[in-house]
Amino acid sequence: MTVKQLRAFLAVAQTLSFAQACERLHLSQSALSLTIKALEDSLGGRLFSRTTRSVTLTPEGETLLPLARRLLADWDNAEDELRQRFTLQRGRVALAAMPSFAGSLLPPLLRTFRERYPSIGVTVHDVINEQVMDMVRDRQVELGIAFEPEASAPLEFAPLYLDRFVAVVPADSPLAARGQLGWSELLAEPFITLQRPSAVRLMLEEHLARWGLKPAVAFESHQLATVGRMVASGLGVSAVPALCREPMQELGARCLALGDPVIERPVGLITKPGHQLSSAAQALADTLLGADWALPGLAGQARPPGGL
Repeated sequence: MTVKQLRAFLAVAQTLSFAQACERLHLSQSALSLTIKALEDSLGGRLFSRTTRSVTLTPEGETLLPLARRLLADWDNAEDELRQRFTLQRGRVALAAMPSFAGSLLPPLLRTFRERYPSIGVTVHDVINEQVMDMVRDRQVELGIAFEPEASAPLEFAPLYLDRFVAVVPADSPLAARGQLGWSELLAEPFITLQRPSAVRLMLEEHLARWGLKPAVAFESHQLATVGRMVASGLGVSAVPALCREPMQELGARCLALGDPVIERPVGLITKPGHQLSSAAQALADTLLGADWALPGLAGQARPPGGL
C-alpha cells in the first residue's frame, strides 16, 4: 500500500462517492478508479461495492478503514515532526565541552542560539579534554569543543581561537604585582598542576621540554578548581589556559601574562569524520563558528575574550 492509495481509499470511504472524493483529492474519476483498483489488486480483493446509485464498503473495506486512518495520522505526524526538525522548530543537540569553555564562553553563545532557535534543546556535557574527544568519537555527542587533537586522531577540527597559557599566583605573592612573568621565574616557585593524563599537563610538559624546562611539581589534582584553591591558599603557583583566568581569580588567585616561551594551542570544534550533522547540531556549530572572536582559520592569532 502507498500513502497515495490510502488517501484515495479514505476519501472514498468517508464520502461514499467517487465524484466527491475526486473533488477532495483533485483527481479525475479515471485516475481515482485506477488508484483504488491498484490498492485492491495489491491486497487481493474488493474494498468497495459499487452500483450505479451507491458506493458501500465491503467487510474488508470496513476492516481497513480504521487502520487507514491510523496509518495516515502516523504518517502525517512523522512528516510534520521531520519538517519541524529540518526547519529548526523542534529538536535537541548534545555538545561536549571542556569545563573551562563550558563555564566561560559557552553560556553567552547558548543564549544567542536560544534566541535564534527557541525550540531546540541543548544538552551540555562539561568533561575533560580527553572525554570530549571520546564522546565525539563514540557518537555520544555530535559536537565537541576541545584543544586541537593529534593529527593521527580520527576527528575533524575547526579552529575557533588560540588559547594561551597564563601564570596563576597567590594574590598576596610579590609576583602578583608583576605585569608579566617568564617561565623560569614561575618555575622557581612550588608548582601546582593537573594530574596526568590531563591534556593541559601533557601539553605543558611537552612544550617546556623543548626549552629545557621542567616543573618541580609540589601538588597535583584532577580538577582545575582545586588547583586554583591551592594557589589562592599560598601553596604554590600554576599555569592554566587563559580560558580559566576568570574562575581562577574568582577563587582568589591572580592571573598574569606568561611568556618566554609563549605556550598556546588552538581550541576548536570537533566532529566525527563522515558523520552528517543533524540540522540542530549544524545550527549550533554555525553559532559557535560565527562568534565575534572565532576564527575561520588561525590567521591573525585571535584569542577569546579574557585571554592575556
